[in-house]
Amino acid sequence: MRVAVLGAGGTVGPALVRDLAESAEVETIQALDLRRERANAVAAEHGAGKATAGTVDARDPQALTLALDGVDVLVNAAAYRTNLLAMDAALAARCAYVDLGGLYHVTLRQLQREVDFEEAGLVAVLGAGAAPGKTNVMAARAAAGLEEVLAIRCASAGLDEQPPEGLSTPYALRTLLDEVTLPPVVFEHGETLDLDPLADGGVVGFPAPIGERSCIVTLHSEVATLPISLGAGSCSFRLGLERRVLDRLRELAADGAAQLPVPAPPSPRTWSAQRVDVLGRRDGERVGLTITAVTPPHDGWGIGGGVVSTASVAAATVRLLARGRLPLTGVHPPERALPADELFAELGRVGTSFQTTTSDSEVPTT
Repeated sequence: MRVAVLGAGGTVGPALVRDLAESAEVETIQALDLRRERANAVAAEHGAGKATAGTVDARDPQALTLALDGVDVLVNAAAYRTNLLAMDAALAARCAYVDLGGLYHVTLRQLQREVDFEEAGLVAVLGAGAAPGKTNVMAARAAAGLEEVLAIRCASAGLDEQPPEGLSTPYALRTLLDEVTLPPVVFEHGETLDLDPLADGGVVGFPAPIGERSCIVTLHSEVATLPISLGAGSCSFRLGLERRVLDRLRELAADGAAQLPVPAPPSPRTWSAQRVDVLGRRDGERVGLTITAVTPPHDGWGIGGGVVSTASVAAATVRLLARGRLPLTGVHPPERALPADELFAELGRVGTSFQTTTSDSEVPTT
């Protein structure tokens, strides 16, 4: 399979290129970025001889479409604001499309491309990252076998064991700022509700070494699709940022500067964890199921688990496409596109582990 990675020089791009380069299903990789020097560096360091670098601006539809000539699938690791432009370029170039998430509102607009991709005989998988992505499939796995899904709560957190000096963020700074300044949307009792930015999400217990973490409710794409896909009455997303990161984001949001600082990349010693709680009914009884995932640092790549956790889901999606395991057309969220057993097995390649527990306890909603 011939793959193009848009945003190859960003935070997630290097791990994505590396994972794809180590995939037998992938023949060639086009590492595309606005910055040629970054694209060249990523292709050279992580492309394993399969990657070539290219410069392209996603805001130039013709240039992006031309860059996709001969490509089988475009993986968009650039800012979520480029998602619609990248989808249109994939349609024009007649290739499949995968991205890392649309922060709820863009995801809803992307889902409206369903007929276009269906008629073209192409598939688009939206939000194939850690959260959204892994969290969606974890929710689907937890909901399997339930007669009714009452509530879903998704949460994600990270830990940098060796944080660099100054500002450092686990993914794109502008996306993080949107998550702390835009009103989060939750789905409660069949209705969408807007909460205040930075709404308290309580304390969530994540796998070690992260442990318990105070969370905020944030805008996220899981809430846009899981209630429909799984018939859930309630759904929300919580983010457990490290205190140093959240405090700096608050400062930047209050400052309102048009020009944002350039954060240092996270260290190679980051961990990523996700938790999904599902409350439902089975055999007429209320039951709660919790699935957790944790991704460690990838010492072999010299890349932290926080980045690998996201990139590995998109890379696994490409491999499943190449093997014919996603016989779909149209536009799909992860829970409708990715088989849980196969995805979880693929993520084991990078050290991600999962654990499921069952109880009769309530699942917190908003």
